Amino acid sequence: MNRAIQALLSGIFITFILDFFLFLGVLLNYINFYNIDLYYNILFADNQNVYLFFGTSIILGYLVVYVKNYKVSLITVGVLSFLVLLTLFQSIGHSVGEAMFMQKDKVLVTSKRTYSGDILYDGREQITFYERNLNKIIKISKKDLKK
Repeated sequence: MNRAIQALLSGIFITFILDFFLFLGVLLNYINFYNIDLYYNILFADNQNVYLFFGTSIILGYLVVYVKNYKVSLITVGVLSFLVLLTLFQSIGHSVGEAMFMQKDKVLVTSKRTYSGDILYDGREQITFYERNLNKIIKISKKDLKK
């Protein structure tokens, strides 16, 4: 039982470090690129997939604690770390941010106007939206949207 807890905690720690750098790269190269007013903590907490996080934690914890071949563990964690650290480069971090958050060709309707363009980030209370007709990034409050 003690070894199982050690595996789970080790996996959670490794996954947390990987997640930290993934979201840091997205924040630096996508969120800041579009001047979206968002703190790292909110980005990290709101966009965390709990099932993926704990699934990855269990797999990595098992690899690190139970697999006797340390080369397999080291290579797996090393490759994942390398891939996650690539998001710190501008073009890759921006592409990952687009894949995670951008929704292309959307139409948003408020009581005053209809907007067509791309959703850059769908936040807690507002949507950051690239309006094609205005050629401008705007913020639309979610409470103003018609459902």
